[in-house]
Amino acid sequence: MKNTVKVERAKKDMTQQDLAESVGVSRQTINSIESGKYVPSTVLALKICNVFQVKLDEVFKLEDGD
Repeated sequence: MKNTVKVERAKKDMTQQDLAESVGVSRQTINSIESGKYVPSTVLALKICNVFQVKLDEVFKLEDGD
């Protein structure tokens, strides 16, 4: 799964720590999501999108192999 979390975070001028605190996870979790090493749960993905005030499919996209 691809995502634009880093881009959306930059638009809001947020650090990984800021986003992590907003959604209740560690900074390392946000880093893993941004690097594609971790696919967030539906609840976490929705929380992230809520912080950015965007739709889920604007941030998270399925790849051909998903």
